[in-house]
Amino acid sequence: MGLSLVHTRARVGVRAPAVRVEVHVGGGLPSLTVVGLPHAAVREAKDRVRAALQCAQFAFPDGRITVNLAPADLPKRGGRFDLPIALGILAASGQLSNDALRDVEFLGELGLTGELRGVDGVLPAAIAAAEAKRRLIVPQENGAEAALVASAEVVVARTLLEVCAALAGEKTLPRAEAVEVVARHAPDLRDVRGQLRARRALEIAAAGQHHLLFVGTPGCGKTLLASRLPGVLPEASEVEALESAAVASISGRGVDAARWRLRPFRAPHHTSSAVALIGGGPDARPGEVSLAHNGVLFLDELPEWGHHTLQVLREPLESGTVVVSRAASRAEYPARFQLVAAMNPCPCGWAGDASGKCRCLPEVIDRYRARVSGPLLDRIDLHVDVPRVPPETLREEAPEGEASECVRARVVTARQRQIARAGMANALLDARATNATCRLAPHDRALLERAMTAFDLSARSLHRILRVARTIADLDDSDFIATQHLAEAIGYRTLDRGASAT
Repeated sequence: MGLSLVHTRARVGVRAPAVRVEVHVGGGLPSLTVVGLPHAAVREAKDRVRAALQCAQFAFPDGRITVNLAPADLPKRGGRFDLPIALGILAASGQLSNDALRDVEFLGELGLTGELRGVDGVLPAAIAAAEAKRRLIVPQENGAEAALVASAEVVVARTLLEVCAALAGEKTLPRAEAVEVVARHAPDLRDVRGQLRARRALEIAAAGQHHLLFVGTPGCGKTLLASRLPGVLPEASEVEALESAAVASISGRGVDAARWRLRPFRAPHHTSSAVALIGGGPDARPGEVSLAHNGVLFLDELPEWGHHTLQVLREPLESGTVVVSRAASRAEYPARFQLVAAMNPCPCGWAGDASGKCRCLPEVIDRYRARVSGPLLDRIDLHVDVPRVPPETLREEAPEGEASECVRARVVTARQRQIARAGMANALLDARATNATCRLAPHDRALLERAMTAFDLSARSLHRILRVARTIADLDDSDFIATQHLAEAIGYRTLDRGASAT
């Protein structure tokens, strides 16, 4: 009879709660039972573990084997518990020292030959193991991902035999090594010809972390502009990059260890479902809004998205988090993304164009724009008309636009002012902080009140105008919001004026 304890980690959202694998080997008829709320893949571990131990020429103990995954009320999913279960059986049967398992955590799925296979959610487990001051042993496949956590002591192994040899002191496992991070690379804003107003709005959005909507005719450059936003955003801090990488790690897509410092850019198709956008499924996986955390979420053809799908965006746009609840699971994911959307001004796409191509009736245009609800538009700070580019602007000899590097320098300076003043980007200020930070002169306050009355603006729109004006002032290196800053911010509320604005 014997008892052993092995440390490992489960996956719940972006957290990696500790799990103790308790193994008891006793008398009775031979059997192996796994308890502690295991899902199907965990229950099947007993067959994988048995074959792996036998192929590695370990003695599979006779008698009744009970494996308890504690705490018992925490759901356990996936093959990540195979390695700790196998080591627990070896320790409980006296083939491995219990002392060697005390300050180590283990993750890994076992093949029938004893080969270690990679699992998802290793990055959150590495962060948690570092906080617990324990060494972590993971499959070689997960080494580059786990090595992103500089404070963690992570070693890698290819097989169960290698792990056992290392625990017995007969072998030294190599440390996990991070791959070389690629240099910052994103499409350059210099590729955009003309569109000075749209480029200006893109710079303001980047400086203050504001949401942005482009409205324009087909082929005017809306998608081109949106794809250039990551190139003008400030570089992600290590904390921000780790948060984004942790979401990618538990999504099942894995982490690109060479590009983990780059801000994510997600552009789902307009046929995507609400679950794909917000997250869900049987095991509550993160959706596109979480995969875009600390980066950009681009929604093209905004009115073509399903009404219900668009409405699920409203809460994460305000709170920056998503809670996915299912009958058997619940997970909270970060979703502090920057939304960039694009749409045509009417069903045919040519309303307001000088060519006069549009033949859409006013009521048809109203119905088309009404597909994007008022509460959602309220949450988008900048509404920008993008006109068709004149042919002469596209000539090969025409001057290129300003490079992303130059724009990013101004954006970084403005963002630093915001962090020094309030500790966050302007778009993240709450109502109290907005009133304290975005004070107006009496005549400017009167201008804003007239705009509210003329355009029927909501209180949310008012606060967003103030934050945008504060960002424009920061780009001008101004300590206060001047009339021209406020007037420009009001001018970016195009869709608040109804269908007549094109």
